[in-house]
Amino acid sequence: MTGAGASEAAPRRGYAICTTIRSGSTWLAELLASTGRLGRPAEYFSTRFQRRVVSPDYPAAFRDQVAYALEHGTTPNGVYALKIYPLQLEALSERLSWTACFPDLRFVHLARRDILGQAISRVRVNQTLQWRSTLEASAEPRYDGAAILAAMREVVAQDARWQLFFARNGLAPLRLVYEDALAAPDAAVAAVARLVGLEGGAEAAPERIGVAVQRDGVNAAWRERFVADYGDRDAMDAPLGG
Repeated sequence: MTGAGASEAAPRRGYAICTTIRSGSTWLAELLASTGRLGRPAEYFSTRFQRRVVSPDYPAAFRDQVAYALEHGTTPNGVYALKIYPLQLEALSERLSWTACFPDLRFVHLARRDILGQAISRVRVNQTLQWRSTLEASAEPRYDGAAILAAMREVVAQDARWQLFFARNGLAPLRLVYEDALAAPDAAVAAVARLVGLEGGAEAAPERIGVAVQRDGVNAAWRERFVADYGDRDAMDAPLGG
């Protein structure tokens, strides 16, 4: 094994966090990584994001990204981890059998109960480019109800793609809800530890988590305005997107 500090004797196994954008996956990834025993999940298949956050020389070729994920996403006990969005999976699977590249791969499905909140977060980050609390905003956010509605539709459509992926492959992923994990992080960590068969469990180290919840009064104001502008209990909407 070539993972940073990985033991040659450690059996290699891991998991993919299958999710949608602004689902709380960065927080969950750092929570799991803080244990030092549950891999280092990250968005290894986003060249643009990695080049902005990690290194301008981050590889663009998918096979190189797989190798990078196995090297940098593995903890010394042989557990690797990654997170992936549907559009990244689509691009990746067009070029290689990605599941075959990751030995003994398990799946975590992370969803956010508050879809409107997720959509608001998505629109805001698209405007500010502040993808995580540790980054500086590049612009001031401005309310855009139409964009929030489009983002809601996309969240629903993209999550449905994961549901179809699991169903057509007969997979029963570990299902986590962001709000529940935030309220009970130890339970989320324990569930992932059981998923990969980790003996002795794992314990999170909150001081190692470098991101914070970004919701504030702006999000609350946008929510109130959106419901007033677009709420219609007598209509049925249809999600758009692939």
